Amino acid sequence: MRARALFTALLLTACTACASGPTLEDQGEVTAPPGDSSRLTVGSAGFTESDLLAQMYSLLLRQAGYETQIITVANRELYEPALESGRVDVVPEYAATFADWLNAKQNGPDAEPVGSPGLATTMKALRRLATPRGLTVLEPGKAVDQNAFAVTREFAAEHSLRTLSDLGASGVPVRLAAGDECVSRPYCRPGLERTYGIDVTAVDPKGVGTTQAKRAVQSGQDHMVLTTTTDATLDAFGLVLLEDDRRLQNADAVVPVVNRARAGNERVARSLDALAPVLTTADLADLNRQVDSWRRLPEDVARAYLEEKGLLGS
Repeated sequence: MRARALFTALLLTACTACASGPTLEDQGEVTAPPGDSSRLTVGSAGFTESDLLAQMYSLLLRQAGYETQIITVANRELYEPALESGRVDVVPEYAATFADWLNAKQNGPDAEPVGSPGLATTMKALRRLATPRGLTVLEPGKAVDQNAFAVTREFAAEHSLRTLSDLGASGVPVRLAAGDECVSRPYCRPGLERTYGIDVTAVDPKGVGTTQAKRAVQSGQDHMVLTTTTDATLDAFGLVLLEDDRRLQNADAVVPVVNRARAGNERVARSLDALAPVLTTADLADLNRQVDSWRRLPEDVARAYLEEKGLLGS
């Protein structure tokens, strides 16, 4: 659905903390006893947010006594089977997106989606699909990275907009900067029209949250842009998110997924679950900003955040 599900690079790179390490092909057979591996591999999907989450997971696990390495696997079609086999032990995922991905893998691409705006319903479906594959889904966090829609501050002020319902009630025609698929995706143009009554006059195919799309809204060429809730660059373009007050989008809470045989024990769960009630959507957007705009290293940003929140000893 989003950029994280569409990475197509097939090269796999790894690191232990900041050092280089083995690729998946180098790791060989998994021989550790079930649930009792002292060395854990944390997977990242290769984009900023995933790198940050992987670093936080790695640091928390190291604090709990595990030896960890981080491996970048920029394609879910690669890292999910590796997670099942135990060549990757832990990955940060997104509840609704991963539930729908596993559902399509099991039941075919035309399967009815199981993700929903309700987190409890989504988690139940996700765990039902993950468990037979040897995967354990830990507690979802407060942080949610899902589709979102932004307008300029001036446009919001002019039309008294805070929510997408406000935009629908205003009757203002909207030209939307988004990806091509927005025309038919139920969570994009059709959903905006059906759920909110927003008059979407056209979809300008500039991509999801791209610089080009945001500049089009900033300049007034378009009125609204499809982006994500953890977009770290909105301020730079003078944009603000409109609240999805009728819950059009599915519950894409950040959630750790682990290989049960290698990392399904209580110590791993306690270590990673500690982050769930602390890390918020706003926090994650700010951490993304520090990496993308301030050019700080993901490991440094992750460590500083965990220390600030009292989750990691300094």
